Amino acid sequence: MRITLLIPALGLVTACNTVAPIQGAGFNTPSYQAQREAALTGQGYTGNPLTGPVDVSEQALGAPGSALPPTGENADLASATAAALASTSNAQPAGGFDPATTAPVQTAIPSNNTISDEQDFAAVSDRRTIESDAARIEQNRQTYEVVAPTAVPQRGTDGQPNIVQYALNTSNPVGTQLYSRAGFNLQAKAQRNCAKFPSADQAQIEFLANGGPQRDRKGLDPDGDGYACSWDPSPFRSAVAN
Repeated sequence: MRITLLIPALGLVTACNTVAPIQGAGFNTPSYQAQREAALTGQGYTGNPLTGPVDVSEQALGAPGSALPPTGENADLASATAAALASTSNAQPAGGFDPATTAPVQTAIPSNNTISDEQDFAAVSDRRTIESDAARIEQNRQTYEVVAPTAVPQRGTDGQPNIVQYALNTSNPVGTQLYSRAGFNLQAKAQRNCAKFPSADQAQIEFLANGGPQRDRKGLDPDGDGYACSWDPSPFRSAVAN
């Protein structure tokens, strides 16, 4: 009975002590481990051989900090670039500095008659004198013309009532009744009719064009103050007062 219990226990201890092989690249791969064991024991390895190291170039290194000369296609590209730079350096530049002498090359500035030289004293003194300036000033005085102001043109009329003039000709504030209004539900009727206009100014023009302020045919002035749809003349009066 005791022997039967010890056998599973030994199996568990053996399983815990077993180390799983590390999977990865390089010398931890199973292929590398198998080839290494074969080399140590003198046995032949039948798997894929490992890739050997890349041959190191026998070309001598340059001085510390210097770049290695290009090879292959890079060498052809470097040669073509050096030839292009050499041909460019041998050409004479159109302006600026000459690379051979490092001296500035003088280039002629193209003349432009549209550029004024009035600030150049040497240029102006060659063609102008005090006498010529006095003659030019006198000529300017003779051709000087004074434009007399004219009357401001009158604003044209389009046949519609002028609400600005109406606001200036009245003095009663909004809500002060001056005209009698008869009927039922005047406020509700005014709200429905005023909603048809895009602004209070348009409603006031329509109100005056249809007999206002004495008569209110469309029910736009229920309180009888002469102002339709809450139109306010105060801004026009304030503008004239200021």
